[in-house]
Amino acid sequence: MSSVLMMNGCLGRDLALELVRVTEAAALAAGRWMGRGQKDAGDEAAVHAMRAMLRTVDIDGVVVIGEGEKDEAPMLFNGETVGTGRGPAVDIAVDPVEGTSLLAHGRPDSIAVIGVAPRGTMWSPGPGFYMNKLVVGREAREAISPLSLAAPVADTLAAIAKAKHKAVTDLTVFILDKPRHAGLIADVRAAGARVLTRTDGDVAGALMAATPGSGVDILMGIGGTPEGVIAACAVRALGGAMLGQLAPQKPGEREALLAAGLDINRVLTERDLVSSDDVFFAATGITDGLLMQGVRYTDGGSTTHSIVMRGKSRTRRTIQAEHCPGEVKTVRLCHQI
Repeated sequence: MSSVLMMNGCLGRDLALELVRVTEAAALAAGRWMGRGQKDAGDEAAVHAMRAMLRTVDIDGVVVIGEGEKDEAPMLFNGETVGTGRGPAVDIAVDPVEGTSLLAHGRPDSIAVIGVAPRGTMWSPGPGFYMNKLVVGREAREAISPLSLAAPVADTLAAIAKAKHKAVTDLTVFILDKPRHAGLIADVRAAGARVLTRTDGDVAGALMAATPGSGVDILMGIGGTPEGVIAACAVRALGGAMLGQLAPQKPGEREALLAAGLDINRVLTERDLVSSDDVFFAATGITDGLLMQGVRYTDGGSTTHSIVMRGKSRTRRTIQAEHCPGEVKTVRLCHQI
């Protein structure tokens, strides 16, 4: 019997390590393109590698969040079936390279990610490409509410700081470095908090905000809606809190959302985005970052650094692996709750 089959009504816990192999494969393929200025080539290599590895996993998977229309990707598209078909029915959310520009320019925090939850539990954004988000870790989850997205930034930061027993000046806020965030960044700085920016990669930002001791306290701002669902897998597994509201940016996006019957005024939580706590999340570093080292290539093979979480048990593992021709040897496995 497959080790990833349902156990007592839950997904088998060994699925976690199967998913790490999936993100490792994508990271190892993409890492060859680090700093070469060819983001499409790096993404394509990761997609092929992730897709091939997913074929070996005993799940009956449907891609709910894939490369999709926004990235005009040829594979791992929304609605694609993956896995051997012999295991549990699950929803899949993937981003083979989160931060393609970061990879192309050799910048920090490009990662390969995947989230898995029971079939029918992942929210589909339909034609929604962009979402306003707020993410905090478990110690500050009671400090935010659906009203927080529209509240003055200074008030939200003060509530989070109080919950974390910090001064606002000790908070670090992750914000994507985009023109649309000029006012938000100014407001955060005016309140006294510090700002960490990246040109891309708000799944990584959400992961930092939800992970204790990462050095990042909060994620704020508008990013991809598909990335929001992927991030929600990690936030649920870590016990953090997330708010998201559709925020159309592209021409025709608002009209498409309304035509699809989606409520653009509704504020979603991490439980709306992924409605089951039987969720898995795995990520492998492609370039060096705050939480994970990037891929290293040596004359004897390569090394990777990954994080994998299971929501049901609230277990978080960090995995450093040596990859030699024909085998993968895990050299350190750290369990964190």
